[in-house]
Amino acid sequence: MTPFTQRVITIIQSIPEGAVMTYGGIARAAGSPRAARQVVRILHSMSRKYKLPWHRVINSKGMISLTEDESGSLQQLYLLGEGIIFDERGVVDLERYQYDPGPVLELETEQDFNPEPEDHLLPPFE
Repeated sequence: MTPFTQRVITIIQSIPEGAVMTYGGIARAAGSPRAARQVVRILHSMSRKYKLPWHRVINSKGMISLTEDESGSLQQLYLLGEGIIFDERGVVDLERYQYDPGPVLELETEQDFNPEPEDHLLPPFE
């Protein structure tokens, strides 16, 4: 696993309930501001293995990016359940809800990651 991937996983795991981060915000915090698409890839391929709170990651417009109706609705339902409010256009107020992880979080070693799958808030895969 690359150091960037480890940082992305650590940052996503640190997003608290009731907060969100953008794909680009995670990439910047992980040290690679232009790697938002890599964050998408990591979320898609590693959410189950590392129990990532995938639903707390949205796009830079404050919107859910999942295009499949069921997946997007599930993500919105999880966020609403955590107290995040959407406006009438389906936009989250990033000034209010965006999480800032602060300085780069301490990297965990690969052995520190718990790869045991769990059926808690898992993203629906197409």
